[in-house]
Amino acid sequence: MKTDTLISLLVSDLDPVDQVVPWSRFWPSIAYAVGASCILMVLLYGLHPDLEEMLFAPVFWAKLALPVSLAGIVAMVTMRLSYPGLPIGVPAVCWMLPILCVACWGAYLLVNTSTGERASLILGRTWRTCSLNITLLSIPAFIAITRTLRSLAPTRLRVAGAAVGLLSGALGATVYCAHCPEMSPVFWATWYVPGMCVPAVAGALLGPRLLRW
Repeated sequence: MKTDTLISLLVSDLDPVDQVVPWSRFWPSIAYAVGASCILMVLLYGLHPDLEEMLFAPVFWAKLALPVSLAGIVAMVTMRLSYPGLPIGVPAVCWMLPILCVACWGAYLLVNTSTGERASLILGRTWRTCSLNITLLSIPAFIAITRTLRSLAPTRLRVAGAAVGLLSGALGATVYCAHCPEMSPVFWATWYVPGMCVPAVAGALLGPRLLRW
């Protein structure tokens, strides 16, 4: 049999892939991951005792906007990486915008703060544990999203692994906001961002092994 004939036979009965299938697998895994991270956060750290009052503070919602917006953008990147050969497009650059906004806000505050008060803005009260806590809370999301992405068809495994890690870190940081008392953008830029990036580095290193299909 000629090669062209064989190829024609193989593709003759193919149906187009349902574009809804990847999303229908992806979103439940995110919901599961957030739920598991919430349970883990309550068990390990507990909700902040003044959470009700914090909900009325605009700066709390600004803090929450950092990981939520990052998670939304990176989720789109991750989904596009689940399709073989599909370009990432605009979200490949947009994921940096939330981090840049907080970094610029923090830099502005540092410049306009006296030298003696800058250390408190940077260190806050929880600098020793913040990044580690976010990384720990990202583990359920990392496991769930990795399993889902592996069931799809990623081909750029290292990049996809980094996207999974960054998305997991952003989800972990989102959950951690319900416990964290820090209200300084300088603190978020200094400690939240590394906490979210550690899973991204881990994902980039482990992606070729964990996402192989």
